[in-house]
Amino acid sequence: MTRNPCPVAESVDYLEERLASGALSHPRSRQLLREVLGLSQNVARGLATGNNLQQIESLAEQIMEENLDSEGTQTARRILETIREEREEFLSHIETHTCARGECPRLTPAPCQMACPAGIDIPGYLTLIGLGRHQEAIELIRRDNPFPWVCGLVCTHPCEFMCVRGRMDTPIAIMDLKGFAAERAMSESLYRNPEKAADNGRKVGIIGAGPGGLTAAYFLALWGYRVTLIEALPRAGGMMLVGIPRYRLPQEVIDREVALIQSLGVEIRLSTRLGRDVGLEDLRQEGFTAFVLAIGAHESFRLHIPGETDFPQVYPAVDFLKKISLDRKFLPGPKVAVIGGGNVAIDAARTCIRLGCEEVMVLYRRTRSEMPAHEEEVMEAEEEGVSFTFLTIPTEITGQSGEVTGIRCLRARLSEPDESGRQRPVPVKGSEHDIEVDAVIPAIGQDIDPQGLDAFGDLGWTRRRTIGTNTVTMETGQEGVFAIGDAVTGPATVVEAIGGGKRAAWAIHRYFEDIPQPTLPPVPVRRQKLDPLAVPAGVKAGLKRPEIQTLKTDRRKTTFQQVHLGLDEDRAAEEAKRCLRCDICIRCGRCVTICRDQMGVDALQLGYLDFDEPGPTDLNITAERCILCGACAENCPTGAMQMQDKGDERELRLCNTVLNRMKIEHCRLCGAVIGPARYHDFIARRIKDISPALKNDRICLQCARQHSARQQAEIQPPEE
Repeated sequence: MTRNPCPVAESVDYLEERLASGALSHPRSRQLLREVLGLSQNVARGLATGNNLQQIESLAEQIMEENLDSEGTQTARRILETIREEREEFLSHIETHTCARGECPRLTPAPCQMACPAGIDIPGYLTLIGLGRHQEAIELIRRDNPFPWVCGLVCTHPCEFMCVRGRMDTPIAIMDLKGFAAERAMSESLYRNPEKAADNGRKVGIIGAGPGGLTAAYFLALWGYRVTLIEALPRAGGMMLVGIPRYRLPQEVIDREVALIQSLGVEIRLSTRLGRDVGLEDLRQEGFTAFVLAIGAHESFRLHIPGETDFPQVYPAVDFLKKISLDRKFLPGPKVAVIGGGNVAIDAARTCIRLGCEEVMVLYRRTRSEMPAHEEEVMEAEEEGVSFTFLTIPTEITGQSGEVTGIRCLRARLSEPDESGRQRPVPVKGSEHDIEVDAVIPAIGQDIDPQGLDAFGDLGWTRRRTIGTNTVTMETGQEGVFAIGDAVTGPATVVEAIGGGKRAAWAIHRYFEDIPQPTLPPVPVRRQKLDPLAVPAGVKAGLKRPEIQTLKTDRRKTTFQQVHLGLDEDRAAEEAKRCLRCDICIRCGRCVTICRDQMGVDALQLGYLDFDEPGPTDLNITAERCILCGACAENCPTGAMQMQDKGDERELRLCNTVLNRMKIEHCRLCGAVIGPARYHDFIARRIKDISPALKNDRICLQCARQHSARQQAEIQPPEE
């Protein structure tokens, strides 16, 4: 798909081309357009102030009114039209210092931040962790996500998939660093809310106290809204409470982060179901004028096979996990079959192990490589004793005297790939067989329970039985009603629900303030541009991603104690140093090209700069080859590559990673700096025929020219 160009970058290029063309005949037009260009360049570089856009518009209008030459008027008109059509993009550059289209080098977010559904400033908080400033790291995260600790334990970390360090060796442990900082800040009583705005008197009702609803409540409360959440469960947390087992996400982690949201004045009415315990009209009479539907997906899809509804020992996975999470623990049976290949199936199987089931098997109709569950979770389940049977299709649940005795299955094979490349499981004729089990847990998907939502009228349901919304603003077809989370996306992740809650909160604020809603997806905000951590190249290259320690297997099988034990402070600080700071280096490769093709030195082997087809990277080779000429730093568009003289040494750094350092030499005659010996030798070789004096002497070019001039004067015969 072709990406639309950045209108700010296009405007700058257009103005530069027009001013350089000589087509603008009137000097005043040229002068005013130079001012427009300077202001536009400030927007593209993140240096613009709040009124710069208005100044550009005023100047363009002035040029059009004066109409001193047709070319100048035409240029001004085009700039004005671009701003009016793409105003959101210009404002994004000014207000968030971010170019969503990645064409303004100094305003391009790192790939990890762009991949985060909550838009967290990942390079910023990693740097703060590396500096040991854990409280500030959490404060930075909570500007975009009120659940750093939860996400530090259970996030699916799409940021790590996009981590550029992964193109060099392995991605940064972004999720684990977040969890470390959150636990450390909480243990040191440094986990605090941002300052809250004054009460504005407006009331917002949120149906569902899961991650999406709680996130919307958090941001709205910070902006002065009175927020009440209506929750059918006896505890807050939604699917992250009842859908994620305690060995992955301890109860106290949820409770402590929810308590912080409540401390902002957010009310949570527990064990209260819309349509049963409270009606929509009741809420309207209480003064609620905007609503967020965040009901989650708390129902399980059925298998639609004989016997599924005939036995009490068939436990839909969502209901099963919910009971266990709400402390209603029970033994489903000695031998349990879990049907499905997703994360919920793995969670159910590992939970059964902890409840004391003797044998737990997962039946999946495709192959292991096609399982949607996370590989790490699958491996840990195997370590704990869960067995897996693939290419198996259940056809009937059998039993006697009201109790399950087995599950009848067919073996399957994969068909030829269809148009999408996917292979379907096809039953093998004559392969019917029975598996002896005492309980069955179907885990093939989740559904939405729309009970109580009919009060909102026709919300515009999709073919997937989800609520239709504007994906940018989360607005439904009903005025003042917004929807987020699994009810919109279908079963998704905690961090996706958080991202939806954040978008909905902004849209509700715009709704109340009568501000036009955005038409573009939200742009991640670069909250802080901290200096990168100073690291020698050898250290940077040699650091390896740490293995996260886990609870011993025997302990895991008999307790719901947290499995992943996280990082300690030393390993967290070391891991933060591995970050390549892609919010500063945009990986344009200009430094490599200039060093190799123009200077002929080839001292930068940075294969990771090619994101899609990375080559080998060797950070140490620069010190062996680099002459410290500074051509790479001079041509770097973002300042990521820098060369500096410090005392009697010259250094080359890429995002503060020290690539090379050499002693500076001085001219023997005048004392001027001539750079390191390697650089002087390089120059001497290049101009040996022009200035032979440089070849074997440490003198600067100026002194070499004077020496050559004197030699020429001595050779020339005197004039008669």
